[in-house]
Amino acid sequence: MRMIVKSKVRILCAIAFLTLLPACMSEILERQAEQIRQQNEELGRQRKELEALAAGKQIQDSQQRDCNRAFREYFDKAQLSTNRDETISLYRKGLELCPDDDVAHYEFGRALADAGQRAEAEKEFEAALKINPSFGEARRQLETLRTNR
Repeated sequence: MRMIVKSKVRILCAIAFLTLLPACMSEILERQAEQIRQQNEELGRQRKELEALAAGKQIQDSQQRDCNRAFREYFDKAQLSTNRDETISLYRKGLELCPDDDVAHYEFGRALADAGQRAEAEKEFEAALKINPSFGEARRQLETLRTNR
């Protein structure tokens, strides 16, 4: 009789296990599906971030090429020029290509001040200081222009 009871208990346990197993498996599968969904969202976010970084790198590389060209074709020639109007023209064209070079704004400001174009020179010294607030010589030139108005 004991064997029959044990067998019935085993059968009941097996039935209970088989009944509960799909529910447990379903819950596990749902958790795994949620984890996969979250991982896919994170991958999508990271992909977008990488694409934005790549686009930013392309822009930065393009700006660097433009600045290199500005130095080759304009700023270096302006430094060597003895013609004031040509110097001003070269800096103006170079700054169109490379507007974020503090030294170019400073040198352009000096050329403009030498040509008597004081208001425009002030703007160039201010532009140099906006890019590089610790550019002491640009600050001195700007103060000198403002003092001698």
